[in-house]
Amino acid sequence: MKIAVIGCTHAGTAAISNMIKLYPDAKINVYEKNDNISFLSCGIALHVSGIVKDPNGLFYATPEELTELGVNMFIKHEVMDIDVEKKTLVARNLVTNETIQDTFDKLVITTGSWPVIPKIEGIDLENVLLCKNFHHAETIIEKAKEAKNIVVVGAGYIGIELVEAFEMSGKNVTLIDGEQRVLSKYLDEDFTDILEEDFQKRDIHLALGETVTRFVGTDKKVTAVQTTNGTYEADLVILCIGFQPNTQLFKGQIEMLDNGAIKVDDYMRTSNKDVFAAGDSCAIHYNPTGEHAYIPLATNAVRMGTLVAKNLMEPTIRYMGTQGTSGLRLFDQNIATTGLTEMMALRMGMNVKSITILEHDRPEFMPTYENIMLKVVYEENTKRIVGAQIMSKVDVTQSINTLSVCIQNQMTTDELGFVDFFFQPHYNKPWNFLNQAGLQAI
Repeated sequence: MKIAVIGCTHAGTAAISNMIKLYPDAKINVYEKNDNISFLSCGIALHVSGIVKDPNGLFYATPEELTELGVNMFIKHEVMDIDVEKKTLVARNLVTNETIQDTFDKLVITTGSWPVIPKIEGIDLENVLLCKNFHHAETIIEKAKEAKNIVVVGAGYIGIELVEAFEMSGKNVTLIDGEQRVLSKYLDEDFTDILEEDFQKRDIHLALGETVTRFVGTDKKVTAVQTTNGTYEADLVILCIGFQPNTQLFKGQIEMLDNGAIKVDDYMRTSNKDVFAAGDSCAIHYNPTGEHAYIPLATNAVRMGTLVAKNLMEPTIRYMGTQGTSGLRLFDQNIATTGLTEMMALRMGMNVKSITILEHDRPEFMPTYENIMLKVVYEENTKRIVGAQIMSKVDVTQSINTLSVCIQNQMTTDELGFVDFFFQPHYNKPWNFLNQAGLQAI
């Protein structure tokens, strides 16, 4: 059996490492246009802030390791053309410019995503940077050494974490986003209000509800960012607007969503039975709505990549779907979220209610305790849980993993109220705050 893998970050690495074990006689050819694999981009801000000193620690596999296991690694090779039906591909060596032709029996698409790059005047100016891969991280760190005024465009996870990192480094930071709130896809307003107040106390300028209209420069180097509401001085700009699936190569050959995300079934099969896909290139089953959704997360990618290997020959283990569960530490707040926010659910036309718990993590008779804010979103008629958010200065983020399982298993708030949780005064209260949310939900 001959397997072609296109792309080797998280999903690709997971698929390959498992296929090696499951199909030792298979010939595996891997095409990756970068010079590295398995880079954890979620660690870029940690590297920028200096918390992670050695960026090599953000890799968990190397091309050399996979080569030693018998994989044919075509590093710095970009697949230029592919015929899914005929099972042929053409790749170009980005160093020598030579092309090679190959065939396959099974194709694994793990091409990932790429940052959204808007068509804005001045976007090609020097020091207007993207933030996605290892080389982006290295460039950002080098450029930030001399920068004084840094503008981050995009208030999602990556943008927010970079803002924190630059503020910790003593930079003047402006955060621009077209939405009226930071992290609007992940948290409801009662949470983001607290975060925004904290940002303002740290002299981080928030330019929310504003759209970038132009990058201004002198001598081909950025000096300012113009928006629909003002102009902000900048000698370094980081674009963190979002990601889009990197799937142009396969358009018209397999089924996709309108945004180009490849549709896969529960066994990671595309509309072509010999073509599998995983990771940021895919649309995935989203349990809160029961529909396909585009949720580019490394956690989804490694699970999907592993399942590609398990199901390559026949359907064996089905994917249970995702809740888009994620976490974040921002200054002194520990934050985690799963499923839909209340605002997102209402925008989708869902009939939902929510319960917000303001509680202490431990009994008040203990010498110390911290505040917890937990919000659970649920369908009004069925009480089925569809989302949750938590924030505290103490780390209780693992509770969101519990609620992720609740959503996956279609549990109700009534059931949550009586789940068996342990009690020990060092850790919690007799009625766990998750129980409390279930009990108080009407």
